[in-house]
Amino acid sequence: MKILLAEDDPIFALLLQRLLQTEYEVSLARDGMEAWKALVAEDAPQLAVLDWLMPQMDGIEVCRRVRHRPEMASTYLILLTSRDHIKDILAGFAAGADDYLVKPCDPEELRARVRVGRRVVELQSALGAHVAQLQQALASVRQLQGLLPICSYCKRIRNDENYWEQLETYVSEHSEASFSHGICPNCYQSIMKPQIESIRADKR
Repeated sequence: MKILLAEDDPIFALLLQRLLQTEYEVSLARDGMEAWKALVAEDAPQLAVLDWLMPQMDGIEVCRRVRHRPEMASTYLILLTSRDHIKDILAGFAAGADDYLVKPCDPEELRARVRVGRRVVELQSALGAHVAQLQQALASVRQLQGLLPICSYCKRIRNDENYWEQLETYVSEHSEASFSHGICPNCYQSIMKPQIESIRADKR
């Protein structure tokens, strides 16, 4: 899985990269503008760890821009900063961050938070695939709905134009169903078998 790491401190960025690259494909951004360009690029990472204070564009602004793009709704954003005041944490979440870590953070905690983000991204991706399959299935299925007037004797159905037509004709016109004809056991015994026996008797 691809991860974007946006950090303007080269030493700290290198440490984080070494920490995460054993499990992920990590790309680096040296400032907020590089981070934003990486996130809107083709085949962009779906998870990003963003420093709050960066040149050109801070992590908060990157979060805001991502959340203003509906097509990037599934991008998981972890904000990393030395600001630990509750108002800063709330501001980070209000800007669109999914998680918030205060520097200096425990390496194992960072790994754990990133794993949570990966699971969320994977679940969203799987859900999106299922929704797409369902929409495709619904688009290819025509459904019969409502009350259908049907004759009690001949089983013809009255259509929308007030004409009576065969059941299979109506169903074929209003759904994707098609019919193959056969003979059920009851009809065979009550209709076909007597006819067969009558034909054999005539031949004698």
